[in-house]
Amino acid sequence: MSIANFPAALQGAIQQGFLAREFQNGLQSKLGFRAIADRELFPVQIGETLTKTRKGLKTPVTTPLNPSNNTNFDNGLTESGWGAEQYTLTINQYGDTIDLNMVTSGVGIASQFLANAHTNGVQAMQSLDRIARNTLFGGGQNGVGGYLGGNTRVTETLGSAGTTVKVDDIRGFQNVLVNGLVVPVGTASAMTVTIGAGVYQLVGVQPDAVTTSTAPGGISGTLTFDGNVAVADGTEGIAVRSATAPLVLRTNNRATSAAFQAGDTLGIQDVNSAVATLRSNNVPTIGGLYNCYLDPIQRQSLFRDPDFKLLYRGAYGSDAYRDGQIIELLGVRFIDTTEAPQQASLGAGPIHRAIVVGQGALVEGDYQATGHTDIPGFNDGLVEMIDSVAMVTREPLDRLKQIIAQSWYWIGGFALPTDKTAAPDIIPTATNSYLKRGVVIESLGTDQIGAG
Repeated sequence: MSIANFPAALQGAIQQGFLAREFQNGLQSKLGFRAIADRELFPVQIGETLTKTRKGLKTPVTTPLNPSNNTNFDNGLTESGWGAEQYTLTINQYGDTIDLNMVTSGVGIASQFLANAHTNGVQAMQSLDRIARNTLFGGGQNGVGGYLGGNTRVTETLGSAGTTVKVDDIRGFQNVLVNGLVVPVGTASAMTVTIGAGVYQLVGVQPDAVTTSTAPGGISGTLTFDGNVAVADGTEGIAVRSATAPLVLRTNNRATSAAFQAGDTLGIQDVNSAVATLRSNNVPTIGGLYNCYLDPIQRQSLFRDPDFKLLYRGAYGSDAYRDGQIIELLGVRFIDTTEAPQQASLGAGPIHRAIVVGQGALVEGDYQATGHTDIPGFNDGLVEMIDSVAMVTREPLDRLKQIIAQSWYWIGGFALPTDKTAAPDIIPTATNSYLKRGVVIESLGTDQIGAG
């Protein structure tokens, strides 16, 4: 396929790189969730799924050796090993296309051609950013749920004590880590779950045929335990939390998303608590700071927060107030995004979610052979690789030689590595969460201030 098969009006755009520039401008038009991902190449010829292993450390020794046991070849020592955990990275192909009819486009063919390239770039950027966001919050294919996983509530009150409980979202309850491997919850691999004031052993999970979950991307279903759940615990609205769930902070310490009340808006101390949790888990920063992704409504709440105002009292010329945006504060880099998960009101108003993350919270795998061809000179400048995304421009192949196809595709996937082995016996301040490198902060928006 040769560039000569394209009209002269378009050959210059292709040869001089205008096409790639338009596409790249779209891809780089805004920061997003994908920016925090550690990038890895997904090798060719290994299938569609790659399992990676992350090793842990050994528990510190604080007890002196007994001199009387210092004999034989082992000197009284007993071997101990380090733990390991695995995560799975699965790749899929994503893409879209747009056609350009060179005849109906008339004299505006070149600008329309570049406009299509720019639009494709914006779409590709938003698509990858949303896939990254959905993995962060919902877990995707990592098996242990995302940073919203393992935190839900009872949706139907028990008529009497029983072993099954209906919940709003089963993500984060379906699997456990056993010797570093992700296995389904069962009688031999039970999960400790707190429901209200009771602690129970989860042995089964069943999703509903049609989900009624109110959580973004949630899956409603039934949890089965090895013993009866008390009616007081199995009452509608009661919080349900896995012992290994990531931390979800809610303004004013509300137990569930449905428990919010008017005025429960994001405050600077909520962010401070998230940072304290990440530091307690010894999560590395991203360029010296943690990233906080939040929507404009939650950011506005910060400017109304009394503690935030106290920090900037007298600083009438500060960038934060002059420009209406926050760059760095409390060791956090605040990043506005319009892609933050939104949730309709559960009684007090729409629910907003920010997430504070450190390095290693997300891994992106880019397929190594994207854009590759075994035919020398086949692409001839018609496949542009921009940030691991392939932009393909196809010459007119229709009977009238009128329609050019402009497409993009990306082959890859995102995964959430776990840190189960960084347990309190290794890091005394650490939590028991499988996922330790992010904290979700739920709140109402400023539009609910003074309501009710």
